[in-house]
Amino acid sequence: MSLKESIKQNPRLKALALKMLTPPNQARPRTWVRWLVNPFFHKKGKGSLIRRRTRMDVLPFNPFVLGSYSTIEDFSTVNNGMGGVFIGERVRVGLGNVLIGPVRIGNNVIIAQNVVISGLNHGYQHPDIPISQQPCTTGEITIEDDCWIGANCVVTVGVTIGKHSVIAGGSVVTKDVPPYSIAAGNPARIIKRYNAASGAWEKA
Repeated sequence: MSLKESIKQNPRLKALALKMLTPPNQARPRTWVRWLVNPFFHKKGKGSLIRRRTRMDVLPFNPFVLGSYSTIEDFSTVNNGMGGVFIGERVRVGLGNVLIGPVRIGNNVIIAQNVVISGLNHGYQHPDIPISQQPCTTGEITIEDDCWIGANCVVTVGVTIGKHSVIAGGSVVTKDVPPYSIAAGNPARIIKRYNAASGAWEKA
């Protein structure tokens, strides 16, 4: 059994490790973790850029990968505490976005401003226990290559957005979106699909 698995399976060791990595009641890693540990565990491709005002709540026990020539713009937040965050090549993560793992983003994806992509859900089933103290659940979000996610969208747990799809601004995506589709609304529904035979985007 690896050291990582041993720590995960021992509640006392897990609590001690978290205390060493993050300040109490915070998701942000301690300064020494950001400077001395994360660079050896996380991967940044050639020409990639994380703007100075981005909040990187990434810890060494889950992956964070930023592909070549990708950019995370200012005022965004990236959190891998509950699952890995994988961002492909030539991806633009716009101003003020929130990415909470587990999330997997393909290549050539455009994510506009103020988008929330969260692979995490808080438990709420027990009414006598504060929600903040209930177990969380996760489901990986996948955004395939060449997608465009419009401003102010929300993408929820476990959703897959297929290749070369467009999510209209302000949409809430709660179900999978097939490749070559345009989805809009709350909850988002398919409004157009690309027809390869006619070479046109047609109403669904």
